[in-house]
Amino acid sequence: MIDLMPVSKPQSDASMVSPSECQNRELVGRRGTAPAEKSRAAADYLVAGKSPAPVRKRYSAIKAGAFESIVGADDRQRVLDTELTPWRMVCSLRMRSRTGAVATGTGWLAGPRTIITAGHHVFHRDFHGGWAESIEVCAGRNRAELPYSRFKATHFAAIDRWVEHADPDFDIGCIQLDRPLGELVGWFGVASLTPTELDSALVNISGYPADRGDGTEQYFHANRILHVGDRRIFYDVDTFGAQSGAPVWIHRTPSAPPVVVALQAYGTGGTPFDLGIAANSAPRIIPEIFDMIQTWVHEDISVAA
Repeated sequence: MIDLMPVSKPQSDASMVSPSECQNRELVGRRGTAPAEKSRAAADYLVAGKSPAPVRKRYSAIKAGAFESIVGADDRQRVLDTELTPWRMVCSLRMRSRTGAVATGTGWLAGPRTIITAGHHVFHRDFHGGWAESIEVCAGRNRAELPYSRFKATHFAAIDRWVEHADPDFDIGCIQLDRPLGELVGWFGVASLTPTELDSALVNISGYPADRGDGTEQYFHANRILHVGDRRIFYDVDTFGAQSGAPVWIHRTPSAPPVVVALQAYGTGGTPFDLGIAANSAPRIIPEIFDMIQTWVHEDISVAA
């Protein structure tokens, strides 16, 4: 019997408020104690703020996965120095169901022991038969190279609206490790931003897709947010299956730390027709979701203390 971490703050329709009516909430990230050498990939790839930047032309040809899509030409770049910041805070996941079935995915560190990922990675009625049996976590993986070892996790949580209703706007879960990996590699900041702050912002996404390296190679792409909805943001950033759960982060300035504002989860098939765009989308970290992540992180830190 798996000792599942309970969802300690239920989400209900009665508690829902418009994200635009709420003040910002933010958790501060940490770099970690591992070497702070500058990443070449970070210098070459990362985008910041809302300043003008090339925006790739959107093509009509789309390679659509179940949860992610390549829009037109595939502009993803492979990250090789995954042992450095911020790439080492992104984790490859290997989920095992109670029936023995295996799938891959992506998660990211939000605290010493807390990894945030897509809810369907930790709880899925069809694939897992409920909660996952176990999940292997490898921070900063680069094929067979595991610079920060591998962890086997069996403590999970997810937002109630995902577990009870499979609501795609709340497709967010949590993995709790038994050791403080984040103390070594660091963790992302997390923020619930208003639509005005998110509008036209440049976002970064990095994860472990299934179509390249079978979930063992990290790939990155960045572009501008095209549309901000009440619960999701939409962007022309290339992703593929198994990048679900990847962090969607911003840098307010080129030297500012990374702050996650959403989780990659859905491809062009999940974009409303009336938006008139071909885009991937991510559940926004709206205030209700932020509060749940904060609860998970505080539980994590209290255990570490």
